[in-house]
Amino acid sequence: MNEHRTGDPAVPGSQWYDADAGPLVRPYAMTGGRTKPGPSNVRFDLIALVVVDDDPPGPAEESLLGPEHRSLLALCRAETQSVAELSADADLPVGVVRVLLGDLLESGFVRVSRPVPPAQLPDERILREVIDGLRAL
Repeated sequence: MNEHRTGDPAVPGSQWYDADAGPLVRPYAMTGGRTKPGPSNVRFDLIALVVVDDDPPGPAEESLLGPEHRSLLALCRAETQSVAELSADADLPVGVVRVLLGDLLESGFVRVSRPVPPAQLPDERILREVIDGLRAL
């Protein structure tokens, strides 16, 4: 017998959860069917760090955001997190998190610091010379 179980009706919000299938709100519904973050198509690396902007829009604008946007903002307020960490902590696919972060970035709620490209990092030989020089002091 194929029994379809849903969340406990006594718990608010549980009607959106199926014990066997997981959340009933599909990722495309959270992003409005979008797969790319915003009109600028900004790309978020998994290790890019996301912080709440120093001067974000007020509570009135934040109240217009969806629950997933507000959840990401709450996680960012608690501490600076990478895109991968936000995805794990919010229990959302990385693609969805990237789209939602694009919305938050364009609205001025968050700032994103991108990782330093490996080509711009100092050469290992130079770092070893600096360490050797410091040891010689």
